[in-house]
Amino acid sequence: MSQPAKTSPRAASASDAPEGSAGTRAAAQRLKMRRELATAAMELFATKGYEATTVDEIAAAAGVARRTFFRHFRSKEEAIFPDHDDTLIRAEAVLDVAPAHEHPLDTVCRGIKEVMKMYAASPAVSVERYRLTREVPALREREIASVARYERLFTRYLLAHFDETEPHDGNDDPLLAEVAASAVVTAHNHVLRRWLRAGGQGDVEAQLDHAFAIVRKTFGSGIGAGRSLGSAAAAPQAAVRAEGEVLVAVARTDAPLDEVMRTIEEALKNK
Repeated sequence: MSQPAKTSPRAASASDAPEGSAGTRAAAQRLKMRRELATAAMELFATKGYEATTVDEIAAAAGVARRTFFRHFRSKEEAIFPDHDDTLIRAEAVLDVAPAHEHPLDTVCRGIKEVMKMYAASPAVSVERYRLTREVPALREREIASVARYERLFTRYLLAHFDETEPHDGNDDPLLAEVAASAVVTAHNHVLRRWLRAGGQGDVEAQLDHAFAIVRKTFGSGIGAGRSLGSAAAAPQAAVRAEGEVLVAVARTDAPLDEVMRTIEEALKNK
């Protein structure tokens, strides 16, 4: 009597793969459709004007039914920003997996960079979208609403990482967290707008790092300098020691450059 074929662990894991792959494909198809609808909307807004364009026309231009449009967007102004939902998820993922030694403000700055990556992926589209949002109040309001979602995410994160050893007058932690989160987003948006006004040209990464260094210098105190690892304090990112007339700096390979430079500058001042 023949025995039933046994399923090897390798075969079993292979049979599980299509489910994950199907989920990934569905997400990719969803984003593709959202982008196609956004492209159609932008083209119609540019040629017909925002007020004169209807949802039916956007759907028709994208080759889909009206009900398909409303499966992806609640309104025509929302269609101009197809990537913010996914970008917010990616920004939150950056916060969730941040290294234990990293300063919380640095983590938030890395999180908001996901937004810049979204815009930089399609400079021509981003520049045209920027022009439209400047001309149409409803689109500008939608953009402001999107910005507020990032600020809320970063405020919650920073509030959870205050340094309890820092003295506080009253209950100012929520204020500092909100102001610091707003500063990070504002610095990002300032650089983004400047880049968009320049037609999507220039070293936006260097400009962002410069802006974030200013925010960190201004708001870095009070917010935890790193997450604790059990009961032990997090290892310093950089250290400097004097050997005669020479300063020797030792830093982690993943330490932020501005943190290393600040440590060296403080050592030179104390010499």
